[in-house]
Amino acid sequence: MDWKSLLSAQREHSDYKKSDIRNAFQRDYDRIIFSNIFRRLQNKTQVFPLPGSKMVHNRLTHSLEVASVGRSIAKIVSKGLCDKYGNDILNEIYDIDTIVSAACLAHDLGNPPFGHSGEETISSYFKEGNGKNLESQIPEYQWSDLVSFEGNANAFRQLTHQFAGRRQGGMSLTYATLATLIKYPYPSFNKKGKKKYNIFHSEIDTFKKVMEGCGIVCLDEESLAYARHPLSYMMEAADDICYLILDMEDAHKRGIVPTETIDHFFTSFFRENETWFFNRKDSIYETVTDNNERMSFLRATAINKLVDCVSTVFIDNYETIMEGSFKNSLVHHLPAFENDALEKCRIFSLKNIYKHPSVVKVELTGFNVIGELLDEFVQAAVHPEKTYNKKLLSIIPEQFKNNKEDMYSRIQVVLDYISNMTDLYAVQLYKDLKGV
Repeated sequence: MDWKSLLSAQREHSDYKKSDIRNAFQRDYDRIIFSNIFRRLQNKTQVFPLPGSKMVHNRLTHSLEVASVGRSIAKIVSKGLCDKYGNDILNEIYDIDTIVSAACLAHDLGNPPFGHSGEETISSYFKEGNGKNLESQIPEYQWSDLVSFEGNANAFRQLTHQFAGRRQGGMSLTYATLATLIKYPYPSFNKKGKKKYNIFHSEIDTFKKVMEGCGIVCLDEESLAYARHPLSYMMEAADDICYLILDMEDAHKRGIVPTETIDHFFTSFFRENETWFFNRKDSIYETVTDNNERMSFLRATAINKLVDCVSTVFIDNYETIMEGSFKNSLVHHLPAFENDALEKCRIFSLKNIYKHPSVVKVELTGFNVIGELLDEFVQAAVHPEKTYNKKLLSIIPEQFKNNKEDMYSRIQVVLDYISNMTDLYAVQLYKDLKGV
């Protein structure tokens, strides 16, 4: 693969004005920032309940911070590649930090309400709930989208699908930004045992256009599996770093994890011979007595350390990445010391944060609310002729509706509507329908 095609500024629909001082990738970034779907992330759960007196992360603040970290990784990689291959390469990768940060902004746009429990609820409804009765009416290659509903694939759909009354090409982002967003470059059908995927059946044609437009290697034509865009590794690394470190900081703010524990985990990213860190820590602690502020310092320093490490991994594996044969994530290839520290954080979080009662209650709420809304609207889509169902379908915004009669398309209308809801809107609609 080569950067000339990888950084394709082509769009499905272009309305570029030559007077615009921004380049194509800067316009991508701004389109996402100013979009309604991005603003809605402020009322979508990251991990902990919303709203509350404790200022913990929601999907919006998480996405902004991932974009910041992604930009830093791209800048360090740019400098490192110039040092390694000469300044000529800078002309080829001149704006990768903007592309990576734009993709980072968009990476959670497809998440339904209530975080990952929302994805699980939709999948379980079709896998083991009332939705299972529809299996015989939907082809297997489409049914796989429903029984393993994936927020990553939904993000690609939200950005590229032309909803009713909306612009051609969806948000009409450049191929480079869209390809960077794709962490799992294959559709759900024939994903060959992999848990995640990035493409619904309805977006396969657009997916092929994007990947071929960027000159990305097709690894398996039968399953439509492609290599990853090199910049997607940076976007993924930024997300991996942020969600784990910042979720631990949020747990500390909510009083779930004591200060001493967070201090221990964040400090464990530094070797004993990295005396600059311990000297700096002692100096900060002498003047800063607020525990939250102390943990913010440790969090920032740990993130900086990990950003440097994953950037080095990318530079060291540059040739393999450009060949399309690099395996796993950048974080997976961290040096043993940093990888061990991060893995211990992950194990602790799984046991003590993600299974905390306050988090599980949000997930249970999601299962009840999303599950009930799904059942109501799916049944309405299946039997639109009934009086109650006509009224129910009438409240779905026109943008989500289509004129297709096949069952898969009718179900997608419902999933587009529900996945775009905020947590608060979903709860209120549930109350309204139940007369609560």
